[in-house]
Amino acid sequence: MSQFLQDFKKEILRHEDANVFFIAEYGEDGIQTESLSITNPCQNVYSIAKAFVVTAVGLLMDRGLLSIREILTDLLADELPTTYHPVWKQTDVEMLLLHKVGLAKNFLDIDSQDATAFGCDYLSYVLNAPIREDFDRTQSTYTDAAYYLLSRIVEKRAGMPLDNFLWKYLFAPMRFREAAWSHCTMGHAMGATGLYLRIEDLIKLGALYLDRGVYEGERILSEEWVDTVFSKGYELKQQPDGKAYSKGGMRGQRLMILPHSHRAVAWLGCGSNDFRSFVAEYFS
Repeated sequence: MSQFLQDFKKEILRHEDANVFFIAEYGEDGIQTESLSITNPCQNVYSIAKAFVVTAVGLLMDRGLLSIREILTDLLADELPTTYHPVWKQTDVEMLLLHKVGLAKNFLDIDSQDATAFGCDYLSYVLNAPIREDFDRTQSTYTDAAYYLLSRIVEKRAGMPLDNFLWKYLFAPMRFREAAWSHCTMGHAMGATGLYLRIEDLIKLGALYLDRGVYEGERILSEEWVDTVFSKGYELKQQPDGKAYSKGGMRGQRLMILPHSHRAVAWLGCGSNDFRSFVAEYFS
């Protein structure tokens, strides 16, 4: 175990309510992991799943199969419900990536809402939902619906479900041991949440972005997409200190990328503590 993981473990154990299960680090010595409690190896990473959807969009972009300027209603033209709000005719892929869709905050959140209330057709449910009266395209309102729509777009352009596409072009090439994604009632990956991973596989996404799209010498993702994600804040957002990019998930999940020290750090658990400051200060 690295010195950082030893120190991070001590820091976590100082907090009685931390309830962290696994921690991982990627750096000069490769991937190192540590278990802090006995639990199932695969855990729900919750909203960190969105960073994997972002990566799927990038994989399609790299292959010339998608543009961030394409319009939702054009992309899903043959799957649209009979009725839908006209705002979707002006909604492109980048607006979805940035949550600029005008829905209520946390709309379509299966983790904290009763998913049976959404009906069987999630696409129709989302596209016919009320748009906020104060909706401004310059402002983002965080919602899982945006990333469910991106999952449907990836599926359409890839010709296979989001999770199958990532298995072929990301998970298998990077030797993920396990991955499972929650689906809607019609069998489409939720995208926004419900992705179950091992900690040693989650940290690999950090390694991929840290090494500018290369993993163990193999080009997986273009440098252009990595730069775009970091500069535009597609889920992997720059932290206030400017030293790290981070994406969190419900109940204490976190993936951090620290380019200045060439490290990535991840942790999974079921608590309320956020150790971002400790990690950033440790590698400052």
